Amino acid sequence: MEFEWDENKNKSNQEKHGIDFNDAKEVFNDKNRTLSEDNRFDYSEKRWITIGKMFKAIIVVVYTISDATRLISARYANKKERISYNSKEIK
Repeated sequence: MEFEWDENKNKSNQEKHGIDFNDAKEVFNDKNRTLSEDNRFDYSEKRWITIGKMFKAIIVVVYTISDATRLISARYANKKERISYNSKEIK
């Protein structure tokens, strides 16, 4: 899987959420990750939300898919998202 992102957006994401997109790619290796379409707003493109593990932390990654997976944002999951993820995780 190929990844891409805007480096200015990555720096902004690191300042705001403390997660580097290069590390956030790890979520795509999580066999228990969840996937849903991001339909919170009418975007000009189809966006996806994945919740999964980055190393030992549970994070939320928003991205688009075209020739490559383009990361838009990454943040630590909130309590509700962690509970949802953990309830689906294969033990």
